Amino acid sequence: MAFSQPSDPRPDDDFKLSITRALADQLHSALDRLTPTSLSVDELARLQQRGGVYVLFVDGSRVYVGKADASLPARLTQHMRKLSGRIGPFAAGAVTFVCLYVDEDLEASAPEKLLIKAYLDEGGVPWNNNGFGNKDPGRNRDTTIVRANHFDALYPINLNFPVALDAAVVGDSDALACLTDLKKKLPYLLRFGRTGHTRELQAAKLTVPAVELPLRQWMKLIVGALPGWLATALPGYVILYKEQDPDRYHSAITYWRREADGVVIEAAGQGQQAPAGVIDEDEEAGEVADAPPQADAADDS
Repeated sequence: MAFSQPSDPRPDDDFKLSITRALADQLHSALDRLTPTSLSVDELARLQQRGGVYVLFVDGSRVYVGKADASLPARLTQHMRKLSGRIGPFAAGAVTFVCLYVDEDLEASAPEKLLIKAYLDEGGVPWNNNGFGNKDPGRNRDTTIVRANHFDALYPINLNFPVALDAAVVGDSDALACLTDLKKKLPYLLRFGRTGHTRELQAAKLTVPAVELPLRQWMKLIVGALPGWLATALPGYVILYKEQDPDRYHSAITYWRREADGVVIEAAGQGQQAPAGVIDEDEEAGEVADAPPQADAADDS
């Protein structure tokens, strides 16, 4: 029997080594061998203070791939804190993670992007393109209509999140001290207009109770001391500015305003959502943090 020969036999050929593909395959395999554990204070305390990559799961389903250049526990703590202030399926034990310590240059190799591509055929990682990892987008985007598939629309902030203020603030206090302490304790952003209003905020006296109160009650207390101010809860954060028109915030879920008779009302916002679509992560910003907006950083706290 005669065997057919290649039409153009040759003793040489090209070989292209894909370092990135090899890295992605190795990371994928190494992560798959790990057993997810609860995203909790106790479990994070077991981790080493090193950089690396990680995967988040909710009820066993992979939802997010990320990296930490310096500290995996610090990065994962940010996520844990953020989720603690959201309405969603995030009960104790529901959110789990696995992670790998990676000593290579994470910025150059971008391992999380390699893993996102690797997971596309396995259901993907939905939170990597829905705004989960974004910063405060800044004052000029407060009026933007949030897309229906945005993380903030799917899992809005919990306005009943309980907060107890520091003993130094309890008792006779003022709006500025109260807001400053409240901002530190919330698991989501509280931004308020301060430039040009510092004296007014300090002059707004109020009595701070030495008890734990939900955020919505704190806002009612503070707004009661600030006639002419409006507090607005957007899907992902809360803002407070000297203004009166809540209708400019199309995606607002709730607002608080002191009326002419001194009564503070809490009312539902418009709650508008734009059609689901591509979330521009770069435009909104990149990492979880309470970073002030660049354009008007001096305006806000």
